[in-house]
Amino acid sequence: MKVDYRIKSISGYTEKIGELVSMLEHTREVTLQEIANLSQADLDALTDQSSNTIGALLMHIASIEFVHQVVSFEKRDLTDQEYADWKLPLELGDQARESIHHQPLDYYIDRLNQTRANTLARLTAKDDQWLLEEDKWSHGVPYNQYYLWFHVMEDEINHRGQIRAVKRLLNHGS
Repeated sequence: MKVDYRIKSISGYTEKIGELVSMLEHTREVTLQEIANLSQADLDALTDQSSNTIGALLMHIASIEFVHQVVSFEKRDLTDQEYADWKLPLELGDQARESIHHQPLDYYIDRLNQTRANTLARLTAKDDQWLLEEDKWSHGVPYNQYYLWFHVMEDEINHRGQIRAVKRLLNHGS
């Protein structure tokens, strides 16, 4: 896989949404390069009793994107069932350490790809003005759609750094 190091508007989207898609896709391509060829043992490894596995971090990346789809595209919170489905990777911690494991790399890549495919499909129906639409969190702090999708990228980049740290501890280099 060859990573494109240019931010440019992607065909099929409005200009700014196409640029956002370019950034989302670049972020994901680098993450996929980082995890290429990891074994199930690598994905399940705990570097200490309070760390997260690479597999759990990958599921967390997918869960954050799913939550942002719901908030951004549907303007609602998760249903009880959605929260139950995504609770462990969203919150991580002890229960996630006990439950998110024994899956091959393709499982995590499929979850990332399914979530991203939904994001991309839904972004085709949005325009640049939508990015600037504002709402407020329950505590009154405003945000816009652009920020929500920036946060999806920053969260993935942050957790990719954690994945790199785990790989170094497993002696897989940077």
